[in-house]
Amino acid sequence: MPSSPRPHPWARPRTRDPWWLRLAPVVLLLTTVTRLPSFTRELSNPDEGFLATQARQLTDGGRLYDTVVDRKPPLVPLLYQGCFAVFGDQSLWPLKVAAVLAVAATALLVASLARRWWGDSAGWTAGTLTVLLSVALVPEDSQAATFEIFMLPWTALAVWCADRRRWALAGLAVAGAALTKQTGGAVWLPVLYLMWRARPRPTVCVLSLASVAAPFVAFALWFGPGPFLYWMVTGSGSYASVTGAELHALLRALGNASLVAMGAAPLLWAALRLARGGRGDGERWPGATVVWVWLGASALGVVVGFQFYGHYYLQLLPPLALWGALVLHRLGRREPGPLPGRLLAATAALSACFVLWGLLLAPRGELDHARTLGAEVRERTRPGDTVLLWGMHPEQYWFADRPPASRYLTAGFLTNYSGGRHSLVGGRHAVRVGERYAMDGAWDHFRAELADHPPRLVVDDSRGKPYAISRTPTLRAYLRDHYQRVGTVGGAVLWERRS
Repeated sequence: MPSSPRPHPWARPRTRDPWWLRLAPVVLLLTTVTRLPSFTRELSNPDEGFLATQARQLTDGGRLYDTVVDRKPPLVPLLYQGCFAVFGDQSLWPLKVAAVLAVAATALLVASLARRWWGDSAGWTAGTLTVLLSVALVPEDSQAATFEIFMLPWTALAVWCADRRRWALAGLAVAGAALTKQTGGAVWLPVLYLMWRARPRPTVCVLSLASVAAPFVAFALWFGPGPFLYWMVTGSGSYASVTGAELHALLRALGNASLVAMGAAPLLWAALRLARGGRGDGERWPGATVVWVWLGASALGVVVGFQFYGHYYLQLLPPLALWGALVLHRLGRREPGPLPGRLLAATAALSACFVLWGLLLAPRGELDHARTLGAEVRERTRPGDTVLLWGMHPEQYWFADRPPASRYLTAGFLTNYSGGRHSLVGGRHAVRVGERYAMDGAWDHFRAELADHPPRLVVDDSRGKPYAISRTPTLRAYLRDHYQRVGTVGGAVLWERRS
């Protein structure tokens, strides 16, 4: 497996090299196999349901950051909308295929970096590790076709371009990463480090900065500077706080970090073996500092917001795969033999366990509940009737195939509740959840929407959570005055508008 470094690690690879023709099919096949669990269910997690519902709204004439809102950048909602326009809106299989291509593209870019720095075998190792480590999380986090997956190729492309001193393209890739998910902008740190090392002319630096800013300016002019800035940055202040739920956030951070460490356990063992051997070969390894800067920047992206959801950790994937490839490459140089290959095989075996987890053991309770509730909503309403699903699972709109009565697809916008944001202190919920913690002006918009287009059916799916209607005075009074309770489904309470 190990091979000698290339004579000039910073030189451009030769053209018409069959190396790529051998690597690309392997990476694509491996990515398809590792993402098979995503094709076995309609939706992998609520974010897919949120994006699918948003895309339907946009296709029906909605406007992003106005009648269709989320605290996320525009590229992924627009990608979903485009796929729906081409393939229809009844299935997410085109997005799942796009996720396969996104991971494969990331792996090939990472492989190219490793090959340029450390040689052909390191390139193979880095590309393979990118795919294998991409599933080392809870399946609903690793298999979903959402923001982090589509951010990855942008981040890898940014460093790939900067490594080749294509500064304007690197800037555009940084913008693409941040416009896919805000924390993707962290990749600018390794790009700036490479720029600092290269010392380009001032005009080149200005051009690179302009290439980062131009896409943001274009989208701000398209959607309006105020709404664009609010939903991208300034409207997320309360959401980013974990006041009252610090222990829960810490446990979630440790749990997801442990899963990543479990998937990379053979690489960690190899790193410890190298460390016990002292400085080892004493060679300077080009690109090593870039990898550490990139890994640190990505870790910062995971920490921002203090939510620590599993899918946030996907941002670590490209630099982590490069680090693992360097560790195995150095170990092979110091200890020629089968050990690096065996460690790579062990990583593949762990990846297979995560894939089997997604295929056979991943819980389906919430998905089945959403499907059952959607069927009940369809039974009680007609196509075109608006409904309000008060909960944190927007995929219910997807299964119901009914338009939302509000731009706010989850109760989180109106109560500051987020998935998993809860902490029990003395048996009581101690979190910043309630009407007073809503996004600025949200309840004014919400009341106007209910007055202009009263939903035919309201479904209270809070099921004892801190955002329950009993703890939400405005909505509780609205239901009391205009609706009657007509039944329950799996703990969700249905309210139908009085004649």
